[in-house]
Amino acid sequence: MTASFDGKRRGLVTGASAGLGAEFARQLAAMGSDLVLVARREGRLNELADQLSREYGVHAAIIVADLEDPAAPKLIADTCSEHNWQIDWLINNAGIAGPDLLNDRDWSEQQTFFQLMMLSVVELCHQLVPAMTERGYGRVINVASVAARVPRSGGCNYGPTKAYLVALSEELNLTVASKGVHVSALCPGFTHTDFHQTAGLMEMKNSMAKWLWYDADVVVRDAIKGVEAGKPVVVSGRLYRWLDPIFQSIWTRRFLRFKARPENTT
Repeated sequence: MTASFDGKRRGLVTGASAGLGAEFARQLAAMGSDLVLVARREGRLNELADQLSREYGVHAAIIVADLEDPAAPKLIADTCSEHNWQIDWLINNAGIAGPDLLNDRDWSEQQTFFQLMMLSVVELCHQLVPAMTERGYGRVINVASVAARVPRSGGCNYGPTKAYLVALSEELNLTVASKGVHVSALCPGFTHTDFHQTAGLMEMKNSMAKWLWYDADVVVRDAIKGVEAGKPVVVSGRLYRWLDPIFQSIWTRRFLRFKARPENTT
């Protein structure tokens, strides 16, 4: 699918075939934005592109790419350049739960995870944000997590990679906000998507209180409203916005460090 820039805004969404990515695509289309949808599953992308084109009258192109592949970000940027798809909104959404840093002993699996969760995001920013600053307009949302806001014992991978996206977004926003480009890290809490089913976490989800969970449309609305307002970090959901200052408290962090100390075995 090819098209030349026609004066509309255009958003590029990674991980667009399901979950938050598909919801970002829907809400951007409802705003009248043309789309470039990126994911691995061509069939799902085509279905979504056709649906959004019919419902909202926007042009929806697809790029089939796996962001675990180090070559994927440049392929995406080059494809946009070849077709003259001017990217005004960049939604870095693709992600997985990932391996346990210490217990999963295949280092190549760890590297692939870091490529998807951090390197692909920073390279897409590297490739696409400079053109936004030249035009004087751009919106970038890097999907992080509430897990980035507080250290905890566990797999030692998911939260730290999301914390990097928060730090990246804050510095990028400080650097480019004066040029008309807003960058936000979106930090949702527990969200109803297919993420937990894909990650094999449905038993955990089903055991949790329902009031901890938010719908994807709420999270995406918060993200769009926040980036438009120029917020470098957007914590989605009233509950998590209330909890976030507690997570950032030095006393909370001291308590978590105390709880993580090894037991005295002497």
